[in-house]
Amino acid sequence: MAENNYKWYVLRAISGKENKVKEYIESALVTSSLFREYVSQVLIPTEKVVTLKNGKRTIKERNLLPGYVLVECNLTDECYPLLRNIPNVLGFLSDMKNSRIAAPVSQAEINKIMGSVESAEEELQAEEMYLVGERVKVTDGPFNGFSGTIQDVLQDKHKLRVDVTIFDRQVPLELGYNQVEKE
Repeated sequence: MAENNYKWYVLRAISGKENKVKEYIESALVTSSLFREYVSQVLIPTEKVVTLKNGKRTIKERNLLPGYVLVECNLTDECYPLLRNIPNVLGFLSDMKNSRIAAPVSQAEINKIMGSVESAEEELQAEEMYLVGERVKVTDGPFNGFSGTIQDVLQDKHKLRVDVTIFDRQVPLELGYNQVEKE
């Protein structure tokens, strides 16, 4: 029986196959008592990235550490080959002094990785709130540099309706949050 001596280790995986490795380990945790005895949890740190595609804001998840999977396990002589022989796994991240020994990752480093993922999600949720009647400056697009007044806030679309004065006429524009800044 294994002791509860769990530490975090980094599995090197074929880039792009990290999710397959995680799925394999998670299914083995359900079906194999041997895996449950040695492996506690599996993580692939991801971050949410906002991109603007064809004028629409899209949110995608991107792997924070491509080619790596974090595994909390009790790495014994029995556990090492179980994890090492998983399809698409290249090996463990090893110690610089001895390349044959898998190096555990400190809990502080894991917390740092997970903290950076959480702070990116908080930043995404804490978008600047705009109010009707506020003055904004256009920072992107053909009307870059013009100022206007917010007429409507379309939160579901992450857009604003802004009236901009061009040649002494009010021109209504629909702009994304990332295309304006508060004056």
